[in-house]
Amino acid sequence: MSFVAILFALLLEQARPLPQLNPVHNSARNWVRWVIRNFDAGQSLHGWLAWGLAVGVPGVLVFVVHWSLVWSLGWVAAVVWNIAILYSTLGFRQFSHHYTEIRDALSVGNEVLARQRLARWMRIDASELPRSEIVRHVIEYSVLSAHRHVFGVFAWYSLLAALGMGPVGAVVYRMGEYVDRYVRRPTKPSNTPVSDALQGKARSAWMAMDWVPARITALGFAFVGSFEEAVDSWRQHEAHFPGDNDGVILAATAGAVNVKLGPQEHLGSGQSPQPAHLRAVVGLLWRSVVMWMVFLALLSLARLLG
Repeated sequence: MSFVAILFALLLEQARPLPQLNPVHNSARNWVRWVIRNFDAGQSLHGWLAWGLAVGVPGVLVFVVHWSLVWSLGWVAAVVWNIAILYSTLGFRQFSHHYTEIRDALSVGNEVLARQRLARWMRIDASELPRSEIVRHVIEYSVLSAHRHVFGVFAWYSLLAALGMGPVGAVVYRMGEYVDRYVRRPTKPSNTPVSDALQGKARSAWMAMDWVPARITALGFAFVGSFEEAVDSWRQHEAHFPGDNDGVILAATAGAVNVKLGPQEHLGSGQSPQPAHLRAVVGLLWRSVVMWMVFLALLSLARLLG
């Protein structure tokens, strides 16, 4: 079921991607706001309570609907439910339009437009960035976005679906990432204040949730890229910064496509970032998707034959 659900969700997302403003994401944002406003009282226990409710309640609801459909309508209805949840939680098209706009601007030599698009995407001041730094930021943000929107979802969904929990993994993973990102956003006078306790708990929980998926993604990049260089770059970064999930992914990417990433280009021993590396990264990501799909197809076939 995992293979079929992921395949159809990816095809649907490529054909008709969710708009940036949509009822699913708006509901998730409103839910997180409500939980923080009513349960974040500033203490450590309240931080864990708020995080648990924000992430756990959507997961429980998805689980209940999944098994209600199995018992009442059968597995076909449950597969459709899985596809709907995956369509809402994964996909390249949720961020790839930013990537495409910047790549196209650089391809025609319009660095001013590329900086404007990068600043809008990452919400940073990119007005003084040289060409290589624009490319570096685009590669890093795209790879991390692909991990959080695609490969991390693959990992959590596949694991929990194999345990009979349906699409719970996809929802819990994406909600965990969203809560961590939400509580660390720049505050505005109109925003509900977020306590240091909740920020700390959300960060700790997200780091724990993403530890295994980040390394699975890095390993996948190594397999479909330059294996020895990717593993060597990963190993060197891990030795200096243990537990840095994002750094592991970026280090493996740097080795896999022979490019220097990170501040002061300390990740990898390849070339400085150039526009040609943007095409190499796109190929790396799609080869990783194909690898995942082949792996899931083989698992599904083994289960059927077994």
